[in-house]
Amino acid sequence: MDDKLSRAIAKRHDDLVTLTQELIRFPTINPPGEAYAPCAEYLAKRLQSVGFETQLIRGEGTPGDTDRYPRTNVVARFDGRTHGKTVHFNSHIDVVDTGDGWTVDPFEGIVRDGKIYGRGACDMKGGLAASMIAAEAFIEVYPDFPGAIEISGTVDEESGGFGGVAYLASKGFFSKPRVDHVIIPEPLNKDRICLGHRGVWWAEIETKGEIAHGSMPFLGDCAIRHMGAVLDAFEEELYPALDRKVTSMPVVPEGARRSTMNINSIHGGQTDDYSELPSPNVSDSCRLTIDRRFLLEEDIAEVKREVISILDRLRWERPKFHYNIRDIMEVQPLMTERHAPVVTAVAEGIRSVFGKEPEYVISPGTYDQKHIARIGLLHDCIAYGPGILDLAHRPDEYVGIEDMIESANVMALGLKVLLLGSI
Repeated sequence: MDDKLSRAIAKRHDDLVTLTQELIRFPTINPPGEAYAPCAEYLAKRLQSVGFETQLIRGEGTPGDTDRYPRTNVVARFDGRTHGKTVHFNSHIDVVDTGDGWTVDPFEGIVRDGKIYGRGACDMKGGLAASMIAAEAFIEVYPDFPGAIEISGTVDEESGGFGGVAYLASKGFFSKPRVDHVIIPEPLNKDRICLGHRGVWWAEIETKGEIAHGSMPFLGDCAIRHMGAVLDAFEEELYPALDRKVTSMPVVPEGARRSTMNINSIHGGQTDDYSELPSPNVSDSCRLTIDRRFLLEEDIAEVKREVISILDRLRWERPKFHYNIRDIMEVQPLMTERHAPVVTAVAEGIRSVFGKEPEYVISPGTYDQKHIARIGLLHDCIAYGPGILDLAHRPDEYVGIEDMIESANVMALGLKVLLLGSI
């Protein structure tokens, strides 16, 4: 351990708790994108107070961006005394809706039994606060460091990251020569290094029918029944085939080492927006959204072909079966090499703080590393931060205070390796 860094972080214990609480108190719920601007402005002011230069950058024209819900990001930079590498800590400030089942106020930031409770405490405002404390402590202890440290608070990660990291990456904020190493403090457990994620393909399938009176369905053609045939084929053919595919990637949890597909939503028929009763019509359209997660060993073209071949067969087997399919998003699987500089630096920090070898994992779902790699073309990137992955998006979400302190120590030591050369 670096005693000077450890003491500098320890004396910021109360500040770390307060910072996390204040971040939780911004209800940055996505969708629709509440409180993004005030949260970003708070972060800018806080980082300016310790010497960072800051920019507020709106993701103009990105999905969901409006004057009421502007996609406001903050990027802060602290330049060292001499030229060197740049380390960037990126955290998303948006959180998912609270849902039911909470026993505490989800936006109060209650402290109880060494934990801070609230929506986003784990995913990932605790990680953002820990990275800020780590950077502040490092700058205090090593004021003459070469290079630069950046910290960003970005939006919309929970809905794809298009107004946040994707937009910033398109503007050069996550590319060399500006940035060399990126750490994303997602909650993957404090002694783990997350090297990447599985691939994802989101698509919308629509089956078509013919509208008619509900009392005479034989005069129409029910799109929902056609979609039922699609679901039956998925159950009988596709899901068993996916379950037989297993990856060599160290994905956690164990169940995610297989290919998976989730039915995200299904909508069919006429709406019941104006009463409690539906319209008495035969549905002429039914739409279904799929969330297909695939492995490093799979090819995206084959992933799509597995679904389309079922739809094409049903077109021949079922009278009047017609469908459309629309891509929503596709992301290739990612896995940063274990010998990459940011991996080895954080690994040294974990060994120093915990006295053990880090566990190297792959996330079951994607996060903003996808945009840094595919748009910024920067591959020296990992996720590392405090918090337990299983708590994300759940009621009574929390982050452990001691976990944040220990993770801040790991991140500060990672900075020391990347900017100064060694612990």
